Amino acid sequence: SDLREQEERGELLQPLIFVVLVLCSVLLYFKVSLMDPGFVKPEEEAKVNPLKNEQSGEAEGQSLVIPQAVGDVKLRRCGYCLVKQPMRARHCQLCQHCVRRYDHHCPWIENCVGERNHPLFIAYLSVQLVVLLWGGHVAWSGLYFQQSWEWLQHNIFLLLSFFLIVIFTIVVLLLLVSHLYLISCNTTTWEFMSHHRISYLRHSELENPFDQGIILNLWRFFC
Repeated sequence: SDLREQEERGELLQPLIFVVLVLCSVLLYFKVSLMDPGFVKPEEEAKVNPLKNEQSGEAEGQSLVIPQAVGDVKLRRCGYCLVKQPMRARHCQLCQHCVRRYDHHCPWIENCVGERNHPLFIAYLSVQLVVLLWGGHVAWSGLYFQQSWEWLQHNIFLLLSFFLIVIFTIVVLLLLVSHLYLISCNTTTWEFMSHHRISYLRHSELENPFDQGIILNLWRFFC
């Protein structure tokens, strides 16, 4: 009867939504960590030229317009897995594969973030941030501060949980904001950190030859 009364008052809706968000976060985590991030396979070498792919309409997710100055850069063969790397790909020594539109290798998901799972990685961070903010609000609402040792003994775990949630929230927020900024510029973490080492960026007349404006960059990435 108590559950029925709470349901009628709508008090069960918020916990239900919170549980659904947690489940979505867990499912996204496993999806992003277990899926192929965009490994370059040897049989795909015939499709490695992004300019040729774009003309034939056979590009697999690489629908970005490649400037002529960048397209003239000679594509190199990977010294580790011996495949011809598409532009913006990089070999990950932890995964032992070249990854298309390589962003970074994430130790939290034990997988690379690349062309195929990068949008889902952003979705995972977004859902995780909502869960952390909600959990932080719940933890804070349960704290009633009193200056006594007895109060601290009874609330020590709640305080530790709150501080852990704050730390994780800051980390996830900074990570999400930095990724959204790089996406809006149509660049990757690897390209941003190693601009001077990447041949197709060093030989380009533009600082970021892939940038097509914030709106188009976001549209191409998410849609």
